[in-house]
Amino acid sequence: MEEMPDFVYGVVRALDVKNRNIHELLLEMSDLSFQGRALGEAYRVLIDMFSDSRNTVFLGLAGSMSTAGMWKIIKWLVEERYVDVVVSTGAIISEDIFEAMGFKYYKVHPCIDDALLLKHKYDRFYDTVASELEYRKMESLIEEFVERLAHRDKVYSTAEFLYEFGKYLNDKGVDSIVAAAYRAKVPVFSPALVDSGYGMGLLLAYRRGHRVVLDMVKDFYQLVEIGRLAEKLSAIYVGGGVPKDYVNLITVAQTLIAEAEANISDYYKSLEYVVQFTTDMAQWGGLSGATLEEAVSWGKVAPTAKKKMVNVDATIALPLIAHGLKVGGVKRAKPQDVISVIEEQRRLIK
Repeated sequence: MEEMPDFVYGVVRALDVKNRNIHELLLEMSDLSFQGRALGEAYRVLIDMFSDSRNTVFLGLAGSMSTAGMWKIIKWLVEERYVDVVVSTGAIISEDIFEAMGFKYYKVHPCIDDALLLKHKYDRFYDTVASELEYRKMESLIEEFVERLAHRDKVYSTAEFLYEFGKYLNDKGVDSIVAAAYRAKVPVFSPALVDSGYGMGLLLAYRRGHRVVLDMVKDFYQLVEIGRLAEKLSAIYVGGGVPKDYVNLITVAQTLIAEAEANISDYYKSLEYVVQFTTDMAQWGGLSGATLEEAVSWGKVAPTAKKKMVNVDATIALPLIAHGLKVGGVKRAKPQDVISVIEEQRRLIK
C-alpha cells in the first residue's frame, strides 16, 4: 500500500445504515467530509474536554436559543456540570424564563404579515412568535426582583446579580437557566445584560426610584480571576458575538497581568480545548465567524489546542450533541468549583 503523505490524517469512511445510537453516530461522522465531519470531530473534542480533570470549561451563548426551544438543553448542560461558567446574552437567559413561567412560543410561517402580528400584539423571532402582553409579564417579574434587590444599595457584577435572581426564581419555582445555575453553583455572566428583557425590567425599576448598579469592570475582573486561578482553560461557543470575545479576552488578560505584575513577557494562558457552533462566516471579518485558527494569532487559542468550528445551525447541533453525551454516558471528569473562587476572592456570594 502506498505510504500516505504527512498532510493526510485519516480515511473517509462511507456511512452505512444500521442500528446505532446517537453517540456512535456522532463518533462515526468524524470520518465523513464537510460539516458532517466537523460535527463528529467537535463531538470528539468535547469528549476530550470533559475527560480532562484539570479543565475549567466556559460556555458562551449567543443567538435566539431560548425562543428556539434550546434552553432546556442549556439548563441540562449546567445541571450536569459539563460547564463551570456561563457567559450569555441577556436574551437567552430571559426568554427561557418566559416559557418557565408557563407561557408559550408558537410556530408561524416566516413570511407572515408582521403588521398583522403588531395588530394582535405578537412579537416574531423568524418562524416563532410570542405574545407581547405575556412577554411584558416576564419583564415585570424582572422589575419586581430589581425593586426587592435595590434596597440593598450595592454595586453588582452581572454574576452577582444573576446569582441573586437565580435564587429568587428558584424559590418561586420558575425553573430556568439561571435558577439551575444557582443550584449547581455555576456563575452566569452577561456582558450585555440590558440588551434584553433585563434592560426593560431594570429601566422600569430605575424610573420608580429603585436603582441597581451593574459594574462591568467588576464583572470582567471576576471572570479574569476565575481564569487566572484555573489550571487549564476551555470553551464551548454557541454562536459568537460578545459572549465569545468576553471569554476569549480572559486569555489576553492573563498575558497583560503577567507583564504588568510579574514582568514576564511572552506569557500565554490560552484555551486548550475549544468548540464553536456558528452560522457566521470568516470572510466578513467579524468575531462570530472568525476561525479558531485566527484566534491563535492573538494568544486566545493555544497552537496545540484541540479545537473545531462547525458551521451549523445550533438548533441542529445542540440536540445531537446533548443526546450523544447522554446516551454515550459521557460524564465530566471533575467539575471545577469556581463559585468558591468568587467567594474567597471577592466575598460576593453570601
